[in-house]
Amino acid sequence: MNEVISYLNQKLKKGDTIILGLSGGPDSMCLFSLLLQIKEKLNLNIICAHVNHNLRKESEEEQTFVEKIVKENKSIFEYLRIKEYKKENIEQFARKKRYLFFEELRNKYKANYIMTAHHGDDLIETILMRLVRGSSFKGYAGFNKETDFNSYQLLRPLIYTTKDEIEKYNKINHINYCIDQSNFDTNYTRNRYRHKILPILKEENKTVNKKFLKFNEMIFEIEEFLKKETENALTKVLEFDKVNLHEFNNLDLVLQKRVLKYIIKNEYQENIPSINEKHLQQIMNICKSNKANLTLNLPMKKTIIKSYNQLYFKKSMDHEKNRILLNDYCKINSFSIIKKVESCETIKSNYVLRLNSKDVKLPLYVRYRNPGDFIEIKNLKGRKKVKNIFIDEKIPIDKRDHWPIIVDSNDIILWIPGIKKSKFDRNIDEFYDIIYKYVMSEEC
Repeated sequence: MNEVISYLNQKLKKGDTIILGLSGGPDSMCLFSLLLQIKEKLNLNIICAHVNHNLRKESEEEQTFVEKIVKENKSIFEYLRIKEYKKENIEQFARKKRYLFFEELRNKYKANYIMTAHHGDDLIETILMRLVRGSSFKGYAGFNKETDFNSYQLLRPLIYTTKDEIEKYNKINHINYCIDQSNFDTNYTRNRYRHKILPILKEENKTVNKKFLKFNEMIFEIEEFLKKETENALTKVLEFDKVNLHEFNNLDLVLQKRVLKYIIKNEYQENIPSINEKHLQQIMNICKSNKANLTLNLPMKKTIIKSYNQLYFKKSMDHEKNRILLNDYCKINSFSIIKKVESCETIKSNYVLRLNSKDVKLPLYVRYRNPGDFIEIKNLKGRKKVKNIFIDEKIPIDKRDHWPIIVDSNDIILWIPGIKKSKFDRNIDEFYDIIYKYVMSEEC
């Protein structure tokens, strides 16, 4: 325990306030004892936070036991009793409630630190479980000795020690504690690692905990380096909310993946679990493709778009399936409109449509493109897909789903304003009784 005491003496300063997670088990009672050894010297204010999980008949007895010990040692006792559990993973729910309770107490007492009694064996178990389950590089690490928050740190001083060392310390110092029998139930994943795998590792190397601790520290060190490299890469490839693919494809593969993960996480926020490695690989394939325009539909009605040298997200729009009645005037967006006019001297232009009302089914509508749309182009035999017209005209992929299309009541495409007109358009010297103009502002 010398390493733990040395760490505490070095880390703590006079007058510090500590929120200690005290379950009453051997680990937390050991840490409480170690803090008591330096309490007077540093004038520490120790707040013991006990959570009554209310899952076992012994829970009430354990709470009473912890409260008695804490008060005998002239420390403050606070407790939380979990009355009911939501229908989710009980362990995760309890952990969430536990740390929220610790945070509330930290705010109440203006504490400098929150401490938990996680030790070296816990670290090994965590790393092994994550390796087997699969994760990101950082995700393969366990917990850190220190975790920084805005105004305090979460400390795990026992990370240097093993369960055997804790039990030996408790025995020598006559430390009383409670035993949670559920810790021996191998139906729980962690308990299987603890009782079946960990003993084998310790037979191979008695100080295996030190090896795992070093491995853990290496991951955090490398992750910190990669984080800085990723931040530098983002300044090169990210232009507002769009990725410059020329710069992106010049990055190392590791940085490419990290840049994409950063962008995806920023887009999805708390919904990030809906994205998996398969999605990431699909996005990588789009980035490296020689095709100028590509789209990929992703979970949560999001779409990622490659348009020439740019990559970015676009939300799927429900209104794309709707039709808007076209009367005398229709505002398309903040800078373009379609309006009915009495006359127009323009002879040939894709910005003007002349119709004979007998040739079409009125009324007319404005809508956005649908899969499989086609138009019978004026002065050309046959028909052509709207998708191919957009490609030929080099219309940016992000504008294609928002480009107005004029149809009649039979949903026959009459006009793609500014791009192509159908066979229903009449020449200026033919009969027509409807004229529409596509203009970029009211003044046009």
